[in-house]
Order: sequence, then structure tokens, then C-alpha cells
Amino acid sequence: MGATDAFPEGAARVGAATGQPGGLLDVLGVAAVMLDADGRITLWSPQAEALFGWSAQEALGRSAAQLLVGPEHFDLVLNLFTEVMSGGESWAGVFPVQLKDGSTRLVEFRNMRLLDERGESYALGIATDQAVLRRVERDLALSVRLVAQSPIGLAVLDTSLRFVMVNPALERINELPADRHIGHEVREALSFLDTDTIVASMREVLDTGTPMLDQFTLGRTASDPHADKAWSVSYYRLEDAHGRVLGLATSVVDVTEQHRAATEAARARRRLAVIADASATVGTTLDVDQTAHELADVIVPELADLAAVDVLDAVLDGRRPTSLARGGPARFRALAVSTAYSTEAARAADPTGQIASYEADRLITRCVTEARPVLVSQVGEEDLPHIAADPQGAALLKKAGLHSYLAVPLIARGEVLGALSLYRVRNPEPFDEDDAVLAVELAARAAVCIDNARSYQSERRTALTLQRHLMNHRPTQPTAMQIAYRYQPAQAASEVGGDWFDAIPVAGDKTALVVGDVMGSGINAAATMGQLRTTARALADLDLDPDEVLRHLDHIAGGLDPAFATCLYAVYDPHRTECRVSVAGHLPPIVLRPDRPPELLDLPTGAPLGVGGVPFERTTVPLRDGDQLVLYTDGLIETRDQPIDARLDTLLELLAEPEQDLEVLCDRLLAALRDEHDHDDVALLIARVHTHKG
Repeated sequence: MGATDAFPEGAARVGAATGQPGGLLDVLGVAAVMLDADGRITLWSPQAEALFGWSAQEALGRSAAQLLVGPEHFDLVLNLFTEVMSGGESWAGVFPVQLKDGSTRLVEFRNMRLLDERGESYALGIATDQAVLRRVERDLALSVRLVAQSPIGLAVLDTSLRFVMVNPALERINELPADRHIGHEVREALSFLDTDTIVASMREVLDTGTPMLDQFTLGRTASDPHADKAWSVSYYRLEDAHGRVLGLATSVVDVTEQHRAATEAARARRRLAVIADASATVGTTLDVDQTAHELADVIVPELADLAAVDVLDAVLDGRRPTSLARGGPARFRALAVSTAYSTEAARAADPTGQIASYEADRLITRCVTEARPVLVSQVGEEDLPHIAADPQGAALLKKAGLHSYLAVPLIARGEVLGALSLYRVRNPEPFDEDDAVLAVELAARAAVCIDNARSYQSERRTALTLQRHLMNHRPTQPTAMQIAYRYQPAQAASEVGGDWFDAIPVAGDKTALVVGDVMGSGINAAATMGQLRTTARALADLDLDPDEVLRHLDHIAGGLDPAFATCLYAVYDPHRTECRVSVAGHLPPIVLRPDRPPELLDLPTGAPLGVGGVPFERTTVPLRDGDQLVLYTDGLIETRDQPIDARLDTLLELLAEPEQDLEVLCDRLLAALRDEHDHDDVALLIARVHTHKG
């Protein structure tokens, strides 16, 4: 630091009288002694008294050689004095001096001749303790070497925050040579950093004297403006021995590698969290649209600012996706779009539900036809038409600031189902290969869920179609009875197909009432149900007793797949005003009689159809005018969170309410006992007796 660097801002720098003394000479304790031509002491400084022990009164006028030199060095000193006074070179060296207390001290001397206005000669000696001088020299040499060779960036700034010293390490860290630092203010030299924050911190340290240690700073250097670097910076106020503020020292440690390692570790943890989140939240239902929305939502905002899920249209049509020709077009249906914040950029993606056909130049088409990710780390204006749905969408993406794009295929069981498109707008980091790996992992998990949902929905449609076809014969109103019925399929595809009901005319004005439930689900259950229902109608024409009918159905069921079913078969005879009932493992019917509470009939349960070899019992139940018989399958009352007894009690309570219209009663029971999450289908049949006399 130069002599003027310690002056306060605005102070006049015109002479030594206006400056503040430095502390180094005080540390050295430099003594001044003047001798006349005869070698007698004429001037004696206070520092000389401290160094040699003699006061001014004791030293002035005495021979310096006799006062300060031992006898053994007397001749040598006289010769040196003669050389200096004769106009020779100044003498410098170390000499043992005898102190007042008799001890000897090695003293560093600088001796020179002085002339006054009369031409008379004097000798001036400047002296300091050699041990102190060597210690200061060692400290200074050590400081210089440490500063020059330290791997830590070091700098000294004056009180105006101008650089007055930087070491080579700081030159490397800031990627600026020393001459681009020295004499320049912080704002000027480090303009590529957040200098407002840096200057504010430095000013605070200068004002308070309290160091700021290990301040984490993130920024980009002028030579590499695209990559973040990290530094740990400390600030210290510099003061002299008198407490005068000299300026500021700063130390800078490049922690970029540690920061990157920590960032990568954090990214790895976040990615594991995203995968865990996806495992828990994607594929919670067997619904293709819901699964697509779950995938888009789990990706935003952790991986992208905007995400879109598009599936090949053939996948949702129930067809297996065919292999797409490289370089050919592809037809998509948009399923989900999710954004991290409200932005018009979302309009650049295809609206949900829209079908669009794209040529080979679209990146999403390349993604599915080549079955590999397409990564555009830095999106240029020429890329936008190949990303957006149309020119308007390209303009929206440009306005929003899209700078990075990634498309990954949705592949399940070796087949491409669609694509996941990811956009980064506000997130400053471009997509990289690690992001692509994570996106592929998430897309693969979601693709399996989408494929499962697609398969289940396809099976559901098939099962429902078969079920409707088999149940397309709706029973007519029988003699002496009014009936109402309902069938509701389950919400899950795999649960559809096993329940049926029927009302069959029998000879003698009788009516057979049937309700059954095949154990199992899906297409096979629907097929088994159809065969049992057809067989029951054929057996009803034979006017067999209910237990005989169940015996024949049991024999038939043994050869079907699935082989087991529950069934309740009842025959109402209006002439005898009675109903004969047999049960094969089915829930008991309920009888409603006027002015009496509903009655859950206690009937022999029997074994399900298909067990084989187990006899069925027949029970006769009187039914008179106005009585009602309620038949149902377990889908009406069974749930996963309530015991069946509680649900039966609820059913009885609902039936106890006054209700004349059977159609309204059916709707009320279904509305009260069913919800959108039921996993079983249900068949309900209510028959009311009305006899006619005369």
C-alpha cells in the first residue's frame, strides 16, 4: 500500500504534516545519533535512549566510541568513522554495541556523512536492534511468500474500495490480471458480479470493524458467462497500531467444485424424490387420462416448467399400436398439460383431448418414430416451428422465453404409446443428459400404467358390450306381479361382467325370479353369466322346483370358467299366494309387508353353483297382495370399509321408508348405497304382488 493509500477519502494529500504516522518505524524502534568531526555525540534521539540505555544528558558531548564500543573494537570503529568522514561511502552493517548496563547488543547501523552550511562535517547514524529487524524481515518475507503462493485469493483495498494489491491466486479466480484490479474500484473491476452486494458488505466491515467470514457467493466470470462459479469470501478491516483504518483485506476461496458436487448430490436426492413421488402418485387409477395428468403433475416443477403428455391415437382406440415408419407422420391425442405457473406458453401445446397429425419434421414425431429421446439443450428460433403445434404456438413459446426442450417416448412392453414433452422457460438450466435419463425413467413407469389403463378400459368396453348383449332381453311384467330392476357395472374394467337378474314366465301364471353373481370378473365372467342365465331360462320352461333348477345349474357351472357362482331362484305362484325359494350361496332376500318392518329372510344358504354334489333346500314363503320381494347381488351392500351386517341394516332402514313407486325405490337404493368408487357390479330386482279376485 502506498504512503497516501491510508488517507481518508477527501483528505488533502499535500505534505507529511497532513498525514498520519505509520507504525512500522515504531515497531523497529529506529534510533538517530549525530556525531561531530571529533566523534563526539551532538544529537541523541529518545529511541537511542531506549535502544542503548543512556539518557541524552549522559550521552551528549561524549565520545561515541568510548560510550558505545568495547575496547576490543575501538580501533575498528575509529577506522570506519574516519572513512565515513573523509567522504567515503556510507557504511552499513551489524556491530556489537555496549549498553549502559554493561551488556552487549547486536545493532544494525546505517552511517553517512552530513555537511552543514559552513561545510563542516557530521556523521549520522541510524540504528535498530538487529533481532527486531530480522524478525520483521522474516515476517515480511513470510507474508510476501504466503500472499504470492497462497492458493487462496487475497486482495487489499483502500478505504475507497480500490484494489491496491492482489495475489496470483485471485488473478486466476477472477480471471483478470493484476493491472485490471490495481487502481480500479470494485464496481469497475468486478462488473460481471453482483457488485452492489459485494460493496455493501465491504462498507459494513469498514464501518463496523466486524469481519464477515465465509460468505457464499455465486456468479459468472466475464470469460465464462454461461457457467456458474462459487466462492467463499471473507472481509477484514485493516488497522495500524494506532487503530487508524488503512483499508480492507479480502480472502477468496474457489469452492466451485464443492458447490457442483453438492448441487449434483442435491439433484440426485431430488430425482430420487421425484421417482418415489411418481411411484406413489402415477397410476393410482385404471384411467388413461388420470394417469397422464398424474405424470405431468409429478414432473412440474421439479423437472420442467411445462409438461405435456400425448398418446398415439391408435392406443386409445383400443388397437395395439403399430410400428411407426421412420420419417413418417404420427397421429396423437393430447391427454394432459401441466404448468408450474400461469403462462400463455401452455397454449403452444395441443389442447387436452385434441387429435393432431404431425409430419416427420416435428420433434415429437421423431421421438415416437425413432423410439428415443430428442433433446434440444439450447432452443433457437429455427427450432420453435418443430416444437409448437402451429406458428401461433411458436410465437407464444418465443415470447415466453423457451430455451430448452426435451421429448421422451412412452414405451411399455416394447411398444411406443406416445410421448412426454418437457419445456424449460423460467428454469435457467438447460436440459442435459441426466435430465433425459430421469425423464425416460418416469416415462417408462407411466407408460406401463397407461398401457394397463388402456388394456383395462378396452376389456371394460368388451365386457360391458358382452354383458349388454347377454342382458338385452328385458323381462316383461309378469302375471300378478309388478317388477322393477337395475343393473350397474363396476367402475373398474376387471370387475365387470358377473351379475345378472331375470323374471321368467312359468306355466300356470307363475313367475320365476332369478338373481346371480358369477365369482370372477371381466369377459370370462360375463360369458359364464350368459350361459347360466340362458340355462336358467330353459329350465324355467320345465316348471321345475327351485332346488331342482339349482341342481342342474350346479352341474352346468362345473364345466365353465369361472366355475363358481351364487344364485337365488324363486317361483311365485299367484294362485297359492306363495313363493318357493332356493339359495346357492347367495345373500338372502328381503320381504316387505304392508304396515310391518322389512324382514331379512332366514333361509338355508346352500353351496355356490359349481361346487358339485351338495343338495339344495327349498323354502316356501307366503306372499300376499302388496307384499314385495327384494333380490340383489353383493355389489349393492358390500364395501371395503364397513362390515356387511352394518350395510344390511342400512338397506333395511332404507326399505322401511314409505315408498310406493318401485322405479323410484330402485334409484333411491342405488344412490344411497353405491358410489363412484365401487369395485363390483350390482343387480337389483324388486317384485310387488298384486292379486285380482273375481
